[in-house]
Amino acid sequence: MAIHAAVKVEKVEYKGWPNCYRVSNGEVELVVTSDVGPRVIRFGFVGGQNLFKEFPEQLGGKGEAQFQLRGGHRVWKAPEDPVATWAPDNVPVQIEIKPDGLVARAPVEPLTKLQKEIGVRMAPSGTQVEVLHRITNQSLFPLEFAAWAMSMMAQGGMAITGFPPRGRHPIDLEATNPLVMWAYTDLSDNRWKFTKKYMLLRQDPKIADAQKLGLFNPNTWVAYVLNGEAFVKQARADAGSLYPDFGCSFETFTSNEFLEIETLSPLTKVLPTRAVEHTEHWSLHRNVRLSSLTDEELDRVVLPLLQPAPAGGR
Repeated sequence: MAIHAAVKVEKVEYKGWPNCYRVSNGEVELVVTSDVGPRVIRFGFVGGQNLFKEFPEQLGGKGEAQFQLRGGHRVWKAPEDPVATWAPDNVPVQIEIKPDGLVARAPVEPLTKLQKEIGVRMAPSGTQVEVLHRITNQSLFPLEFAAWAMSMMAQGGMAITGFPPRGRHPIDLEATNPLVMWAYTDLSDNRWKFTKKYMLLRQDPKIADAQKLGLFNPNTWVAYVLNGEAFVKQARADAGSLYPDFGCSFETFTSNEFLEIETLSPLTKVLPTRAVEHTEHWSLHRNVRLSSLTDEELDRVVLPLLQPAPAGGR
């Protein structure tokens, strides 16, 4: 067990996995699996709801031949490939305990020759967590890919993200950002809502049809509001770099089972033994309630939840 100021890291059993690690500062807690992964399977206030989705029938499992959704937060390679991206993460991972968190490092994937790790650093007080995603190319050849940080959120909430700063015609004539569709995207679906400044997606357990959109924002951020609490994550994006999926630094997906909020690193040509790194900054907030979904109300409630724009490094 490691303790840093008020941060404690301890080995725990979690829902059928005997070898999990709980990181907590007494206010918030997260649980990282080591029997499979790397996964952050829980993040919430101590004793409170898990903001992340869990698939109960898959918890505690390991060694499966196929990829398992399971829930929680993970790192994938982008752009999405039905074989390599969906490589199973069902074997034990190495845990390196740090003074204020840990690093969970998977073995090299036999199919892709990629090695994935997730590092978490928790503030000694408050709710802030820095999450580093690293994918190392352990093959013999250069590979081009991006790190894709994916949080599967529990049912019944709403994702809120902001567009880059808005302007006025005819003063601002240049295009500012992409809004990217998938073949199954349906903008008439009432789970979507758009204002001038914001894009919102509601998770509905009764609607099975999948929805997905992506966008680019140099200050990428998203809030997921559920039962009066909000999970916020932020990441810096480089407007001068090439991003996957027609230039997305952020993507969101939903079905009837969960809602996913995703940030991406630039596409990078990665030499053998080198890595791509991508950092997110997380926080949790209580008493988050919206009386309407207007720009004015979203400005009032959501913008104060954001940290100053993160620098993007670790």
